[in-house]
Formats: sequence, C-alpha cells, structure tokens
Amino acid sequence: MTGRPPGARSIDDILADARRRLVRLEPAEAYKEFSVGDGLLVDIRPQAHRAAEGEVPGSLIIERNVLEWRFDPAGQARLPEATGYDVRVIVLCSEGYTSSLAAAALHDLGLLRATDVVGGYRAWRSAGLPTTGAPWPAAPDPTYH
Repeated sequence: MTGRPPGARSIDDILADARRRLVRLEPAEAYKEFSVGDGLLVDIRPQAHRAAEGEVPGSLIIERNVLEWRFDPAGQARLPEATGYDVRVIVLCSEGYTSSLAAAALHDLGLLRATDVVGGYRAWRSAGLPTTGAPWPAAPDPTYH
C-alpha cells in the first residue's frame, strides 16, 4: 500500500494535536519552576544523547519508553514522585519534539499540568541554563525538521 490508510495521520498532525493540549514553557520559565521546586524536570533522552550532549543537574532521568509507567499515579511501577494527578511534570528531550508527544501522553493519564520545554535541552543549554557533562553537539538531530 503506497497511500495513507483511512484515519492515518502524519507525525506533523500528531505533534500539532499534542501541542494544542499543552502550555509549553520556554527554557527560562521551566528553569524557574524547576529551581524553586514547583515542577519536576524529567529528561527523557536516551543515555547516548545525554552522554553526547550533557545533562541538567537535578533532573529526573526517565527514558521515554517507560515514562507513562513511572508517572501513572494508579500504576504499580510509579515513582515516589508520582504523588497524584496534580504533579507538575516538565518534560525535556533534545529539541522539543518528543517531549511534546510525551507530555501529551501524560495528559492522557490525567496529569493535566504536564508540559514540555520549547526547543528542549539544546535551547536550555543555548539559554545558558545549568548543564553538566559533554560539549555541545555539532549539528541538530536530522530526525527532526
């Protein structure tokens, strides 16, 4: 089959739908909430990306493939930080694409205060906010446009 099946959507459509549900934060806004304890900053990047790009000190490292299980307040695999449906989760990925989809998935669980960082870790680092680890990568991730 070469044509799109009925009901199928493009990733651009899915991303736009996810972002319509979020009140996204600029890096400085996310840092302010995180630094005063008003939100949990959750880095969902794979270990290889964190090793190549660096990390945000104090962020929770929860890779994308287990995020919903760790934050479902009714789930058995939840983290101690998953204290209820009103927890503020600020999701961080490399460039702010995957984090939007992840934050929308947290909305599906009932965590309606979940959001993400516009531009992701790269925008965070470009804004001069605290990071540790590796030097800045040379080029944007070609996965995204």
